[in-house]
Amino acid sequence: MFCRNCGKEVSAQAVMCVACGCAPLSGAKFCQNCGSATEPAAAVCVKCGFALAKGPAAGQAKSKMAAGLLGIFLGWLGIHRFYLGYTGIGVIQLILALSGFLTCGVTSAAAGVWGLIEGILILTGSIKQDAAGNSLVD
Repeated sequence: MFCRNCGKEVSAQAVMCVACGCAPLSGAKFCQNCGSATEPAAAVCVKCGFALAKGPAAGQAKSKMAAGLLGIFLGWLGIHRFYLGYTGIGVIQLILALSGFLTCGVTSAAAGVWGLIEGILILTGSIKQDAAGNSLVD
């Protein structure tokens, strides 16, 4: 199997391409069967005739605006990270926020600043992808 984003060979069980970091079937530049370059809108590879995998369905695409606003207003709880699929970092932010009861709010404040900065980074386009490697939509 080949990565649809960069064309490098990947294992069939791969969750992420080690060459480009994207989900192997999330791109639209290469055939996942033979690795040859394809047109982004093509449904079938012209070289091998294989039906090409499509990118994320409309319901799977994450909104940049929603993620950014979640980061600004609820980022101290890590909600934007859960929305984008980064559950590990989301749990860390949630633990920091909740441990503020033990630290007189110091860790909650740190989690709040962290979330605010990430929300701004998402809205300005510095953070462009979700955890699956899919581009955020406007």
